[in-house]
Amino acid sequence: MTVAAMLRARADDGRPGLRDASGGRSWTWRETVAECGDRARRLGALRAPGRPPHVGVLLDNVPEMVFLLGGAALSGAVLVALNPTRGPAGVAEDAALADCDLIVTQRRYAEHAAACAPLPVLDIGSETYRKELPPAAVLDAPEPDGATTLMLIFTSGTSGRPRAVRVTHRKVTVPGEHLSALLTPDDAVYCPMPLFHSGAIMAAFAPALAAGAELVLRERFSASGLLQDVRAHGCTYLHYVGKALSYVLATPEAADDRDNPLRIAFGNEAAPSEQEAFGRRFGCHVIDGYGSSETAISLSPDPSGPPGALGRLGGGIKVLDPATGRECPPARLDAAGRLLNGDEAIGELVNTEGMGLFDGYYKDDAPDRVRDGMFWSGDLAYADENGYVFFAGRTSDRLRVDGENFGAAQVERALADLPGVRRLAVYGVPDAASGDQVMLALVTDSFDPGDFAARLRGRSGLSPKWTPRYVRVAAELPATASNKILKRALAADGWRTSDPVWWRPGRALAYRRMTDDDRDLIRAEFERRGRLHLLEGSG
Repeated sequence: MTVAAMLRARADDGRPGLRDASGGRSWTWRETVAECGDRARRLGALRAPGRPPHVGVLLDNVPEMVFLLGGAALSGAVLVALNPTRGPAGVAEDAALADCDLIVTQRRYAEHAAACAPLPVLDIGSETYRKELPPAAVLDAPEPDGATTLMLIFTSGTSGRPRAVRVTHRKVTVPGEHLSALLTPDDAVYCPMPLFHSGAIMAAFAPALAAGAELVLRERFSASGLLQDVRAHGCTYLHYVGKALSYVLATPEAADDRDNPLRIAFGNEAAPSEQEAFGRRFGCHVIDGYGSSETAISLSPDPSGPPGALGRLGGGIKVLDPATGRECPPARLDAAGRLLNGDEAIGELVNTEGMGLFDGYYKDDAPDRVRDGMFWSGDLAYADENGYVFFAGRTSDRLRVDGENFGAAQVERALADLPGVRRLAVYGVPDAASGDQVMLALVTDSFDPGDFAARLRGRSGLSPKWTPRYVRVAAELPATASNKILKRALAADGWRTSDPVWWRPGRALAYRRMTDDDRDLIRAEFERRGRLHLLEGSG
């Protein structure tokens, strides 16, 4: 199955296909496929000997994004999904890496597009847009197969420079067909997450197309507007990524929150407490899966499994020690669910049988994630004796405090229900003596250090070594467009930030406001111990 074949299967479907929640227009599937066919002829006219055209798109969730995606599927063009949160310079770098032949954009991103000069730029809002992209008289495109590249989608860049993932037809159709089992043609899929991210393509666009359900686009995610959209357009399925659920949960509650048609919220990286709270408040079933832009590893959530588990090991998926390559022993948990043997149980999640749906990065023939024929995810995890897997953070999120290894995600789960906290992130900063110290960044309306310390005392699931040494209180945390927090930016700041930082200087669980004198003393201690380079390298 290909995306092109899935589109052609909808060519005579008169049921609702696409709705623009921001602009108010709607199309049947028949009309949607016709628009995609028009774009296919226009993109087909760009074809030149040697390779298909690479069309950079700088667009929010507007209908034209879907029409161009369908047009690429039918014509053989490659759609390059550019991420505007990278800024003009970053977008220009990505467009050059992906060998874009032109940029299609909207007025909001004119500055980003201009940075890609001398590439031609087409504005979908201009009166001349269609004239500047004339159609071919006849669409002469080879029939794609599952391995044909449809898109280039950049990784989120949370742990380094974004890389362009080759998104083939099979990479879209396989999850689309799998998730379509949750839908019927009478359903409506709400898509507020950006379509330049793989999650929205594979978990919103693809299942809607496969099932013949209506795809409802929101131009940009709005926490306060989500429930209104769901009700207005009869949305039964919601796709989310990252902290989107926590943003919605932070909106004021109402007595009729459960009065809505939503049945399923599907996504990834929501904390277990957020999943439970969202499902209870809005009366839906939350399914939080595991996935990345590469999709080399797939884990299916098991409703009968323990809370917080991503799913069960299987299909060659194992937790391996990155230093030795050996499989990590099962996790031992105490009555509170706290991991007792993190040093030996935490490892990297690996597909030992190959690369799954990962077809490589563009212009990267030897990706560092692939070693000895196995795909190393870069994600830390541990598995219990029954094979249930728990996320422990990124490899860059691994902390070592007083000889104990653990993942930042473990600490975040233990702190997830702190009252009044709208968003939080845990990350490591260097310790003056050895290893790391735990730092926590919070978005909250107010911070009372005494109340905070009281809530940490005796907290179930919080190891003493996980207790934050530093607490940064911020108005907002740096994040990608898909709501993933940029921890490398937070870690680079450390406690040297203009935001208020509270810390506990000694062993006592007592926090006070950090001063410039405190910072000077800490720096002097690093210098005395010969570890000043750790600060200079991260700040």
